[in-house]
Amino acid sequence: MDKIIWRDALTFVDFFASWCGPCRMMHPVIDRFKEEMRGRVDVYKIDIDDRETAGFTSRYRIASVPTLIFFRRGETLWRRSGMIGYDDLVKTLHELEKTERIEQS
Repeated sequence: MDKIIWRDALTFVDFFASWCGPCRMMHPVIDRFKEEMRGRVDVYKIDIDDRETAGFTSRYRIASVPTLIFFRRGETLWRRSGMIGYDDLVKTLHELEKTERIEQS
């Protein structure tokens, strides 16, 4: 996981759990965001109950789900726990692109 968040690309991570109702409700929002923002941000989902990602989940102190984080070069640029609408997520990405001066390729 470290190599994903330490890149120059803007990366969005959805920390979720399969037993979490709000997480399941967020999946269509995250899937749409991933599809429609392709090329602008890389989107990943991490199940907090997966033993392979336990260290990563612990390092970022994921105490509630869903927790959503935008990373760039290993730095947390934005973090929110709970649900968020698609339009608000796109707006957040737009604001980060302005402040981070991300080059569009």
